[in-house]
Amino acid sequence: MTDEIEQLLTNLQLGRMRAIYDEQLRAAEKQQVSYSEFVAALLRAQWHHRQESALEWRIRRANLPERWSLETFPYGRQPGVKRKQIQAFAELDFVAKHENLVFIGPTGVGKTGLACGILLKALQNGLRCQFIRAQDLFDEMYASLADRSTRKLINRLARLDVLLVDEFGYLNLKTEQCNTFFKLMEERYHRHSTIVTTNLGYDEWHNFLGNKSMVEALLSRLRHYCHTVPIDGPSLREPQG
Repeated sequence: MTDEIEQLLTNLQLGRMRAIYDEQLRAAEKQQVSYSEFVAALLRAQWHHRQESALEWRIRRANLPERWSLETFPYGRQPGVKRKQIQAFAELDFVAKHENLVFIGPTGVGKTGLACGILLKALQNGLRCQFIRAQDLFDEMYASLADRSTRKLINRLARLDVLLVDEFGYLNLKTEQCNTFFKLMEERYHRHSTIVTTNLGYDEWHNFLGNKSMVEALLSRLRHYCHTVPIDGPSLREPQG
């Protein structure tokens, strides 16, 4: 690589091309490939690098706790999960239709793993996503009341293509937090998809959200365009062997 080419690649921020230039040049000379094939190989490597970097940035921004893959989910150990149904969700048609997913089941059956696997698929497809545990979400909502940033918080969460609220239930909430959550879900209603994991059936939600009429209105919106996935199976956290 000449000094001029190296400087140009640096100025154009084509770091991946600069890193592999000499290697690709030697391979091109050895295999006697054409100039266009040589340039295409460099551009292809740079494009893949940028795609991977963009995905890494989206994953970090989405706060995805683990990169659980739907392909490696232990379906054989969890008879409560239908593989074909999960594979259908992975196609992301529910996102295109602005539908919701709600995974209901006891602790350890794989709800979070499946939800995160679907969220990862959405991130890989360039969608704006975020993972947040329910407790953290409601803590943020309560804090926003103090500094009057509730509208800013709702606006940010409302425009996400997919919002995953994990471990929904058994929380000690104040009325203001419940009201803020209702506003958020109202603004996401049939505009963007929400994924919820919970160990509580719908008939138990009023126990921690309080106001029964508000809960009924919330569920009416959440379940109107929704796929509910009950998981009745063994815990995947049981010791094996």
